[in-house]
Amino acid sequence: MRRKVTKAIFPVAGMGTRFLPATKSVPKEIMTLVDRPLVQYAIDEARAAGIKEFIFVTSRGKNALEDYFDHAPVLEQELRKKGKDDLLEVLKQTYMDSGAIAYIRQHQALGLGHAVWCARRLIANEPFAVILPDDVIAAEKPCLQQMVEAYEETGGNMVAAMEVPPEMASSYGILDVSEDMGSLAKVKGMVEKPKKGEAPSNLAVIGRYILTPSVLKTLNHMKAGAGGEIQLTDAIANEIDSEAGVYGMRFRGQRFDCGSKAGFLQATVAFAMAREDLRDDLESFLREIVQVDKAAQ
Repeated sequence: MRRKVTKAIFPVAGMGTRFLPATKSVPKEIMTLVDRPLVQYAIDEARAAGIKEFIFVTSRGKNALEDYFDHAPVLEQELRKKGKDDLLEVLKQTYMDSGAIAYIRQHQALGLGHAVWCARRLIANEPFAVILPDDVIAAEKPCLQQMVEAYEETGGNMVAAMEVPPEMASSYGILDVSEDMGSLAKVKGMVEKPKKGEAPSNLAVIGRYILTPSVLKTLNHMKAGAGGEIQLTDAIANEIDSEAGVYGMRFRGQRFDCGSKAGFLQATVAFAMAREDLRDDLESFLREIVQVDKAAQ
């Protein structure tokens, strides 16, 4: 019987320099989309997929991230005193059970592959997920849940994938596909940030992975690759010819790159428009802006 995926790694050690000066004192992962921080969207997605153990790979200056998941007795007491039970329920979503969450420091910024490798002792010999909170995916069925369900059929290693414009391929890890089965694609090669015109396809890897523990063994011996970093893509590519193999899964949903300012703003508008309590006011405001812009032209 195939082992269930119950552990997930969240690499959150980056300094978030694109969002300076905000990230001088606030970890990027707790910057908010509407009223929830980026990391909460990732946690909720993992929970929906059956994840029970949450492993955060952090760095210096991320204490606020750890505090976010802790209980807040004084705040709870005030909310109870004022009868704000609805807010108490919202607060409960941010709590993590003792022992369910772990924090590991990545002392050197050596890339995504190195960040995942830092969590190797907590993964041991189990399949595991990796979630990049920068990639926020709006979907009726959460992306990682889609992947777990597909993994139960295929086993092996799986990456979330989506079609990107050919001119954008050099910004992603790109899949070389041997067999396209619709939502799933059997992978025969992976190229990290290929040069313009050299991408084997326009099927790009997005920040969701389900990996076998042998990937961690490969990372034990990895040297720096593209960009002088230890690339997770290279370690996954090493599994292509193994019995387990590698699959790309075209997820159903819309991905927002919240590692960029434009993507973060797009996600904010999209998630706000999906809220009944915000939609009408925001839509009215956006219409006014468009009309003013047209008038100015």
